[in-house]
Amino acid sequence: MEDEIDLSQLFGTLWRGKIWIVLSGLVFLAFGIWYAFTVAVPLYTSNATGALESREQNVMDSESVVAGLPGDLSSINTEVEVLRSRTLIERVVLDLNLVDDPEFNSRLREPPAFSIGMAIDFIREQISGPKPEPVKPEPSERTILDSVMTSVLGAINISNVRHSAVFRINVVTQSPDKSANIANHLAELYINDQIRVKLEKTEQATKWLSERVVELQISLEKAEEELKSFSSKTDLVSPEGLIALSRQLKEFRERRDALLNSVINQDALITGLQDSLAAAEYDDFATLANNQLLLRLRQSSQGSEQDKRTLFEEQAMIVLEKKRLDAQRSRRQLAAIERSITEANMRIDQQSSELVRLQQLQRETEASRLIYEAFLSRLKETSIQQGIQQADSRILSKAVVPRGPSAPRKSSILALSLLFGLFLGSGYVLAREMSQTGIRTSEELERLTGKTVMGQIPMIPVRKRKRVLRYLIEKPNSAAAEAIRNLRTSALLSNVDDPPKVIMSTSSLPGEGKTTQSLALTQNFAGLGKKVLLIEGDIRRRVFSQYFDIKEDFGLLSVLSGKATLEEAAVFNEELGADVLIGEKSSTNAADVFSSKKFSDFLKKARETYDAVIIDTPPVLVVPDARVIGQSVDAILYTVKWDHTTRTQVREGLRMFETVNLKVTGLVLAQIDAKGMKRYGYGGEYGAYSAYGAKYYHN
Repeated sequence: MEDEIDLSQLFGTLWRGKIWIVLSGLVFLAFGIWYAFTVAVPLYTSNATGALESREQNVMDSESVVAGLPGDLSSINTEVEVLRSRTLIERVVLDLNLVDDPEFNSRLREPPAFSIGMAIDFIREQISGPKPEPVKPEPSERTILDSVMTSVLGAINISNVRHSAVFRINVVTQSPDKSANIANHLAELYINDQIRVKLEKTEQATKWLSERVVELQISLEKAEEELKSFSSKTDLVSPEGLIALSRQLKEFRERRDALLNSVINQDALITGLQDSLAAAEYDDFATLANNQLLLRLRQSSQGSEQDKRTLFEEQAMIVLEKKRLDAQRSRRQLAAIERSITEANMRIDQQSSELVRLQQLQRETEASRLIYEAFLSRLKETSIQQGIQQADSRILSKAVVPRGPSAPRKSSILALSLLFGLFLGSGYVLAREMSQTGIRTSEELERLTGKTVMGQIPMIPVRKRKRVLRYLIEKPNSAAAEAIRNLRTSALLSNVDDPPKVIMSTSSLPGEGKTTQSLALTQNFAGLGKKVLLIEGDIRRRVFSQYFDIKEDFGLLSVLSGKATLEEAAVFNEELGADVLIGEKSSTNAADVFSSKKFSDFLKKARETYDAVIIDTPPVLVVPDARVIGQSVDAILYTVKWDHTTRTQVREGLRMFETVNLKVTGLVLAQIDAKGMKRYGYGGEYGAYSAYGAKYYHN
């Protein structure tokens, strides 16, 4: 799949770029050595260790005013933040006079001789002119102190040991003594600060308790005086006396109820007696009165009836009057009982309210006494605790002066510099490979197109095009000459049964080496003793004049138009060893010229006259001439410039030939830079330009 990573190809790319990777690693290693041994300022680390006292140590049985710290994580984190508080740091700065230390006070440092900011300001001044320096107000002492405190905080690291109540104070400075002094002083200030806070709280508690004890004493004395005054003004009452009064009241009420029933019965009896006497019902009267005398009078037979009635009435009036006197006496007793009940109720109500008030005063007095005694006891405890306060933490180990710097770690810097350089070099090699749009190897070109690469031609080391042929003549055993021979051999063997006679050379764009290749191939065919014709098929640019000094008036168009014959127009070149037919400027479109029957007839004649015909044609992506000429040739050589022609251009050029049903015979990778191949890591692996050819080629 396209999105899969080919590890072998990846490692191959890295291996080809090993020189760049190693060079990058060495450069950064050198930079790391320079930084570690020259630029980096040595730093010294010292640490003090402390622990929170989570165990309670009570000198007294009573609870302390300021409780100790629990050993949970939140408390430990809180104390760590206390150690980092600016209040403690300020005291460290002032006590150790760190304001005058250039390490923490940037205003005391000497300005650097050079910095990037200075360079930028210099360039800006050169472009836009000098700018007036802004007037900066002098910072206040507080501002400087705050800045120093911030710097000191940056040099201090507070941490707690996991799963314990132990904390560490790490200080990193440029001086070993300074690191130890800051760590120890901060630890001592922290311990002293805990004791100071406890003493302040105890002192505040003592003051407040003293005030409260005085207030409570006054309140207690007032309550006792009020109780005493109330007790002296009232009769002595008690719950038992109230119970006795309640019992007496109950007896009064029972007697009242009995008297009330007696009065009612007596009144009813008197009424019945009066009614019986008025009705002369003497028997009923005697029965109601239950009087034996009256009963005997009614039963007596002595005397007349009138005398007995008179005597009975007289006696009855006496009985009735006595009943009335008994009823009056009962009413007087009832009234007396009612008064007694009223008086008893009044006494009970009065004594009940007085008892309630008395009990209330007693409770208030007792409560005031208890509160007073509690506060008085607390005051005494607090006063005692002022002399026995202990810190909630203790120092386990003091910071010692370090023997050597903790930073920079030179070995780590060197290792990291080397690794970073190697990674950066690898990244550069991979990025360069990924950004590559050109083609560097024949294998890559064949994978891209699916066609055979017939030749790999190195760059000919001449400055002028006229020197190309002279170079090939003077150095017949050079790598370039051997590459042309290989191309010639591949072209001839492309069709063993019918070797190509008319060969066309083209490319995607101008400047890819197709013309130089055509000349070199022509010279090589001529070296075999063959009669060869080189035709300038690019009549739009006509670049042959840059290779040959041909002054003839006739060319390809003259032959096609009939103004001259092929023998008259073709010019023999001694360096080339072959005939050259140059192109001519035409008002007719070049594609139309090559599409004509005259051009086909011309090529037929050339086949009959020459053993080989080489045609240099225009680039296929620029004009359609090459696709038209290709209809009449035997072989098409498609030139691709090394590391220049893009994959897209190659694919598009080949596609243009496929649209007119033309098959490219073979590809040529031209203008290969041997140094560039070595730089990319291909120098010792591919083709005629590899390092292995040095024993055979004489460049």
